[in-house]
Amino acid sequence: MIAVRRIEPSDWALAFPLIAQLRQLDEQEFLRRVRRQSHSGYELVGAYRDGALIGVMGIRPVHTLARGPHLHVDDLVVDQAVRGSGAGRALMAYAEADALARDMGAVFLDARPDAIPFYEREQYSLHPAPSMKKVITR
Repeated sequence: MIAVRRIEPSDWALAFPLIAQLRQLDEQEFLRRVRRQSHSGYELVGAYRDGALIGVMGIRPVHTLARGPHLHVDDLVVDQAVRGSGAGRALMAYAEADALARDMGAVFLDARPDAIPFYEREQYSLHPAPSMKKVITR
């Protein structure tokens, strides 16, 4: 049985070993970024099995002119040792329920190419508008 719940700020550091499987950050930088983003509504959500944290995702409410109000999922990762356990599915179900509770009609996310089949199994589709990026340096 997998339980999903928000991770309290006092436990954010427990999510770092999972995030480290996805992002190249040190723990202090991870915590600094989560604290900063939390001021804009960002939250960490965990998937737990037998009390152990096995999956984590960030969620944040967003409202844009193009997409309207929606929930954005950031950095969903399930521990490599337990992928396929249903933790990712449980996290996405939580995100969808949370979006509905906030009166949001959609969930958006950015996906790595190797994760696209998982999201497609969960009924997500590629958005027609590609994301663009430019790195700005001083």
